[in-house]
Amino acid sequence: MDKDDFLYPRSRYYGQVKPENLVFNANLQEFAQKISYICNLETAGKIPPEQAYEQIKALWKELKQAKKLLRIGENPFQDGNGSGDNGDKP
Repeated sequence: MDKDDFLYPRSRYYGQVKPENLVFNANLQEFAQKISYICNLETAGKIPPEQAYEQIKALWKELKQAKKLLRIGENPFQDGNGSGDNGDKP
């Protein structure tokens, strides 16, 4: 097993397969892994709670920016085929 595969495991993606969804899923998995490390370091007393909070806050901002850049969730009523409710009433 590769060291990176061990330290940074990736789970399979089961959602709607679109490039932006795949990229965001990878970002989300990386975010979760880093949060886990930070929490474990804080719990073990290796970093102070304030530092853990600031690191988590910075990671959250990065994830939020990635979501915005990838335009995830901007068209909640479309089914991915371009069809769906466009808000117009008959």
